[in-house]
Amino acid sequence: MAHTVTLLTRAGCGMCTQAHRELAPICAEFGAALEVTDVDEVAPSRPELRAEFGDRLPVVLLDGREHSYWEVDASRLRTDLAR
Repeated sequence: MAHTVTLLTRAGCGMCTQAHRELAPICAEFGAALEVTDVDEVAPSRPELRAEFGDRLPVVLLDGREHSYWEVDASRLRTDLAR
């Protein structure tokens, strides 16, 4: 099964940049798609993302479900992507 990892970010967020650096090689390792969504940019069409996650970015979603926030839980992500 191909997984999708979504990184919820905000412009100027240093932790978001670091999370992207960590996620890219993990996703490549497992052939998972990596999508990056800026919660402020999509707010006009998807305000629920900013409302729910905007105060604890970065947030990692695995197949649309919250997986971790503030930091990438690399070992758990690898385990879940291997399933």
